[in-house]
Formats: sequence, structure tokens, C-alpha cells
Amino acid sequence: MNADEVPGDAELVARAASGSEHAFRTLYRAYVRPVYWLAHGLLHDTADAEDVTQETFLVAWRKLPELQLAGESLLPWLATVCRFQAANRMRVQKRDRTHTAAAADESLPSTVDVEQQVIDAQLADRILHEVEGLSPLDRDIFRLCATEGYAYQAAADRLGVAHGVVRNRLSRIRTRLRIVVKEST
Repeated sequence: MNADEVPGDAELVARAASGSEHAFRTLYRAYVRPVYWLAHGLLHDTADAEDVTQETFLVAWRKLPELQLAGESLLPWLATVCRFQAANRMRVQKRDRTHTAAAADESLPSTVDVEQQVIDAQLADRILHEVEGLSPLDRDIFRLCATEGYAYQAAADRLGVAHGVVRNRLSRIRTRLRIVVKEST
């Protein structure tokens, strides 16, 4: 592998499973933002979303040695783990509210909107499916710019393409994802 090539998720998972903290950190940086936003969309609370995001990556660290990556991206698996962690957190919160005599915290919903959770999960799945359908270069551009926060020029340098390529492709990707979101609402 060329020093400039970005290893794929399968290779990073294998390295992390073998104990490479650098590989795990790379996966974490690549996916922490989308996992956080999924958790926040499910829980509607910043602190809970942060906790669920960390719990998701803790589960990932523990499960990597036995993980068989189905596609090219770790994100769908992380999204599934995140949804389970969020559901567990909501169950615990509901149980705690039921069993405590303290005043109800008005910031927590008194009921779980299952329909909204299904819609949110379906939207996340559609977005993930759309991202998986992108070309390898477009997926790399999306990962670097949208999830890791790279500037256009930094992503272009990393990928060995022109600044305009990154800017134009990312614009098309965002338009494509906005259409998916609009169709879901």
C-alpha cells in the first residue's frame, strides 16, 4: 500500500482487532460525528447522545475481534450498535422515572415516540445506503469532509485530487443526501 493511500474500513477493523490503537482512533475519527448525530436524533439530548456515542465505540472496541464486516463501511454496523445503546438508555430512563419519587424531569419525554424512532432509523438507513452507493472517491470525500471535518484543500491533498474536484463532488453528494432526507419527510 502506498503511504498516501487511506486504508479501507476492513483493513482498519482488522488492525484495530489486533490491538492497533491508531487504527481504532482512525475509525473513531471517521465515524464519531455520524454516530453522535444518530444518537442525538434518537435521544434528543446532548449529554445522552455523547454518552451513547462513547458506549457505541466501547462496544465496537470489544467486538472488533469477532466482527465480520459485511460491506466496505463500518458505519452501518456502528449505527445498529448506536440504536441498541440508545434504546437501552431510554429503557433505563423510563424505569428510573417510574421507580423514583423525585419530581419528573421535564426535559425527558414521558413516552417514547416509537413511530418517530422508526422514521429516524429508516432515514438513517436510507442515508447510509446512499453513502454506500457512492463511488470510492466520493465516499472518501464525504468521510473526510462531512465526518472528519477536513477543509476542501486538506481533503484534496490527502486524496491527491484538485480542490475543485472535492468541492464539486461534495456539493453533489450533499444535494443527493438532501433529496433522500426530503423524500423521507
